This record gives sequence, structure tokens and C-alpha cells, in this order.
Amino acid sequence: MNVTRLQPAEIPQIWHCLQQISDPELPVLSITDLGMVRDVARDGAGWRVTFTPTYSGCPATEFLLNAIEQRLAAAGFSPVQVDIRLSPAWTTDWMNADARERLRQYGVAPPQGHTCDRPHAHGPVACPRCGSTHSEKISEFGSTACKALYRCCDCREPFDYFKCI
Repeated sequence: MNVTRLQPAEIPQIWHCLQQISDPELPVLSITDLGMVRDVARDGAGWRVTFTPTYSGCPATEFLLNAIEQRLAAAGFSPVQVDIRLSPAWTTDWMNADARERLRQYGVAPPQGHTCDRPHAHGPVACPRCGSTHSEKISEFGSTACKALYRCCDCREPFDYFKCI
């Protein structure tokens, strides 16, 4: 017997609210673009949001948890319980294609490759400004721990590369 489980009609509205919460380090991306929101479900008289930070020590985690609760409460969805799920760990594979393009337009080279099948392999990093793949790594760490600092050898501009995690 094939039984289809219906979801509450409010869930798409909640996802829409969550799409409005920007990552504080990358304001062109939302927490849903990054794949940090894993699930939204009815929980008794309220709602449960399952959230995976980009890494366990991310300094923005508390800010984002508060933003989720405040945004949903302001939209009339309360009470809200936000559960942090660290396993499986967040991966750049969870970023959607549109998010990668907006990241590039913002001036940050998006992650290349897939972490699951090629954990340390990727091709040359393309400059988000001129598109050249003739680039060099300056530092393993850029403006944040999840980015590396590169320089384009053609246009000579430095840029951040969002590491494959």
C-alpha cells in the first residue's frame, strides 16, 4: 500500500521565511541557499527546524539560531524549536547552483568539485572577476576560516575562494 504523508500547508510559508535569513558573512546567500536548514516539521502546537551550521565552531551559529526563532515568531509561527544537527556534517555539496553563481557575482570563487567523491581534488580556481583559471593560492585562510585567499595571475586581483568542505 502506497501511503502519501501530507505536510501542513504552512511549511512552504516557513521555508519562505527562512529564505529571507542571510548568512552574516555572505549576505548574498541565505541559510537555505547554503543548505543549512535540513528540515521543517510540525511539532505539537509549534514547529521544529533542523539546522546544520557550516562547521561546529562557526561564530555565526547563535546569531542564526536567534534569527530563525525571531523571523518565524514575527510571521506567526511559534513556538519554534531549533535543533542543531551536526551529523552528517555540513558540506558545500548542499549549496544550490544559484547560490554558487551569486557567490561568484559577489566576488568569491565558489567551491569546486564534490567533497564526497573528491575530498581534496579540484581543478584550478577561476577568478570571480575575469574568469581566468590562471590563479595561485596566497594563503590557506582568507577572510574567514571557510575561505582561502587566492590571486589571479591575469588580472592580478586577490579574491576569496570558498573551500570545498
